[in-house]
Amino acid sequence: MNFELSEEVELFRDMVHRWVDKECPKDWCRELECKEHQYPQELWDKLAEAGFHGIGIPEEYDGLGGDIIVQATFMREFARNAAGLSWIWGITSFSGVKSIGFYGTEEQKRRFLPKMAAGELKAAMSFTEPGGGTDVLGALKTTADKADGGWVINGEKIWTTTGDTADYLLLIARSDKNVEKKWHGVSLFFVPRESEGITVTPESKLGMRALSSCTINLDNVFVPDDLLLGEEGNAWKDTTKTLNNERIMNAAMCLGIIDGVLEDAIDYMIQRRAFGKLIGEFQTLQGYATDIAMWQKQTELMLYYSAWLQSNSKPCVMEAAMTKTIASEYACKAADLGISILGGMGYSAETDMQRYWRDARLMKIGPVSNEMAQNMIAQGLGLPRSY
Repeated sequence: MNFELSEEVELFRDMVHRWVDKECPKDWCRELECKEHQYPQELWDKLAEAGFHGIGIPEEYDGLGGDIIVQATFMREFARNAAGLSWIWGITSFSGVKSIGFYGTEEQKRRFLPKMAAGELKAAMSFTEPGGGTDVLGALKTTADKADGGWVINGEKIWTTTGDTADYLLLIARSDKNVEKKWHGVSLFFVPRESEGITVTPESKLGMRALSSCTINLDNVFVPDDLLLGEEGNAWKDTTKTLNNERIMNAAMCLGIIDGVLEDAIDYMIQRRAFGKLIGEFQTLQGYATDIAMWQKQTELMLYYSAWLQSNSKPCVMEAAMTKTIASEYACKAADLGISILGGMGYSAETDMQRYWRDARLMKIGPVSNEMAQNMIAQGLGLPRSY
């Protein structure tokens, strides 16, 4: 049994750690995040200059390569300072590495992956619909009707993060209404965001404010045949292959948030004085810090265990769901205790604890709610399906 990362991954981790502290300090990320609906292009450009958009994209498509362990390691280190802003990297990574890279044609891979690796193409996921939430299939009303040379799409999507700045939308739509099961007849498209008939409306939200989450209205939007991804009508089966990756990456972001919380808490506890002594001497606050440290270690072990299973092509549906749930629950609890440790300064916009809490809170809800994840885990334990 070996709990160590490979020497190569350790060197990569240390390099990213140094890069994040130098190029993405917390005060700068905090300033970026507070600018609602102002996309942090500077942050995207820094990632592009460093080549990090190429992580997970095979070298034959001008990427850096790297399996889910490498991707999770990068996300963790990035989120330590960037928190929810780290999704600026994660969204396009999902669209490229875990969508086009999984079920795109060779022509589509050569057309899009090098541009993604170079940071020349941004993508956003457009799955959720009004009234649906986690129940994507049950709420799916967006339709794709066959037309000469392509498809005509009509419908509405919500919570499309970076939908106002993306070049392409990774979008699912019902392409066949006459099906026996609701997961049949669903197709996946890579839709140019500036297509005629698309209207994008950013929505205000609690966290990740610089990365707008948007409502997308599609009115007779034409999409050519060469932008259909995977097999027509089989998108749901295709996309479920990538969900473990998504949950593991969400957990990695949450672990990075826990890292940042603990780092800031300890730093404050060894500087702040009250009642004539350092607050780090107070037993209650020491208990808070040790709780966070224990949650950090538990999350780390689950994250790398799930990533190891995935990288070795072993079944990990239940483990990925557990990891996502544990990580998001602990990230929220850690950030909440972090606010308590800093007291009034923890609630202040001058520090990052409030930002960590706001960003972590979303991870309990999406991309799959923890309640739904627990339903999946229960089913994996042999209990009846509850949804």
